[in-house]
Amino acid sequence: MISYTLKCENDHRFDSWFQSSHAFAKLHNAGMIACPVCESVSVEKSIMAPRVRPARSAAAVPAETASSHESTNLSTPQTKAELEISKLKAEIESSAEYVGMEFAAQARDMFTGDTPQKPIYGETSIEDAKQLLEDGVPVAPLPFVPTRKTN
Repeated sequence: MISYTLKCENDHRFDSWFQSSHAFAKLHNAGMIACPVCESVSVEKSIMAPRVRPARSAAAVPAETASSHESTNLSTPQTKAELEISKLKAEIESSAEYVGMEFAAQARDMFTGDTPQKPIYGETSIEDAKQLLEDGVPVAPLPFVPTRKTN
């Protein structure tokens, strides 16, 4: 995995992870990388400092120092953007029905009028999502992984 700092044409900066530099180039050339603020697909790599790991001896934290550090809960939103995404997730999960991997079929059935319309969210493959969009079905990706419900 590789992390790039990216910048859109409106000078919004954001970080994103890619499987490789080749994967970034492929997605970039296809216009599939968009700014999370303004949704512009005119995105370029920004100047960034490389992450260099210190020597192992310098990286070790003494036990008394490690226990005195306040622990950070990784699931707690740390930035304004994370907080907004957390609020959006709570709103969607409380007002829409999770349909799991049946999302594409149910969205299509509602679009064609075969079933009544209702707010839903779920999961689908990239291919099915592209087909829904090509067919005019109004769907959008969520900026979070839905909480899977088992019943």
